[in-house]
Amino acid sequence: MQIAMKYLPEAKEQLDQAGVELSMDLIQPFMNLFTKVMQEAYELGKADALKESLSK
Repeated sequence: MQIAMKYLPEAKEQLDQAGVELSMDLIQPFMNLFTKVMQEAYELGKADALKESLSK
């Protein structure tokens, strides 16, 4: 979540330039979804790394 928050100002600027309003109320559901996606990606990467280290 900290990484996502790091890039939030950049995303907000780009959305503002595109005419898309962004508020914390509007972004919260997307942040929750993003967190789920990142957690799943982390778990897949971790499992792959463990498989690779065990096969060596």
